[in-house]
Amino acid sequence: MSPKQRRGEATADLLLDAALRVHAVAGEHGLTVTAVTALSGVSMGSLYHHFGSVEGLASALHTRWNTRLLEALLTALEPTRTLHTGVRALVRAYLTFIQEHRDAALFLHSSGTSRAAMRQGRQVHETQEARLSGFAGWLGPRIAAGDIAALPAPLIEALVMGPIVATARRWLSGVEDVDLAEAARLLPDRICRSLAP
Repeated sequence: MSPKQRRGEATADLLLDAALRVHAVAGEHGLTVTAVTALSGVSMGSLYHHFGSVEGLASALHTRWNTRLLEALLTALEPTRTLHTGVRALVRAYLTFIQEHRDAALFLHSSGTSRAAMRQGRQVHETQEARLSGFAGWLGPRIAAGDIAALPAPLIEALVMGPIVATARRWLSGVEDVDLAEAARLLPDRICRSLAP
């Protein structure tokens, strides 16, 4: 990588880091070009050069942190052998991720990010597809062995991730009745039952 490319990458990283901090403090409506450039010390022109718009910056921020979350989930899943140990690893990895990266988790679970992801559904899916193939590869032999119901992959994903994401959203919203340690203990059995053949 040339020095110019390294400087460009460093500038993009500054903008992404600033955008996450702005979102954490001011929410999705506070995520503006002015706020991000003021916090990062990077010019407006550089933001437009790297991301095209504040929406492009938000999309890149989503890709960055969603990629990191998916990598954490797949890393946790890979060494597991059974449905139960796999689901337990996914639950723990997800809940640990939101605790360790609260600002990023707030961004990923925000209503604005969800709306944007829905508008760009195909693009988001294509970006994630390579990483999700690891999940599909893990599921395949367990479906073939009859350990998991032979459901369409999107439904399996919804049955596994739906309860985890709902729990994460509730915890991130500040509701006091969510105990993540208890969720990590109870959710895997319930999820596994929903996948029974």
